[in-house]
Amino acid sequence: MAKIERFEDVTSWRSAREATKIIYSVTSEGAFARDFGLRDQIRRSAVSVMSNIAEGFERGGDKEFLNFLSIAKGSCGEARAQMYVALDQGYVSAEQFENLLNKLNETGRLISGLMKYLRESELRGSKYK
Repeated sequence: MAKIERFEDVTSWRSAREATKIIYSVTSEGAFARDFGLRDQIRRSAVSVMSNIAEGFERGGDKEFLNFLSIAKGSCGEARAQMYVALDQGYVSAEQFENLLNKLNETGRLISGLMKYLRESELRGSKYK
């Protein structure tokens, strides 16, 4: 695995950023934009994924990073669940739903892969050097 110098280099963070961009776009249109509760909650979920990956990385320790990745993964699941509400309410098309669900699933898999790598790695983070 290539050395990751900044949180912006983390593949799961980049994927979460793409998902967040899509969520902001989709939630700015039509009835979705007027459902302030769901709109704001799904946006917060998406931003939470990005933020927790970044914060965990910046902590400089593998155990803390794992904890923040776990929170990010949970927020990713929360955003997926909220997409079902959006679909059921007719706020998104089936195509928008599938595209976003695929991106969120990809993000979750990337987070899981990073968590597995950190658990099995001898790396302990810059905090412990």
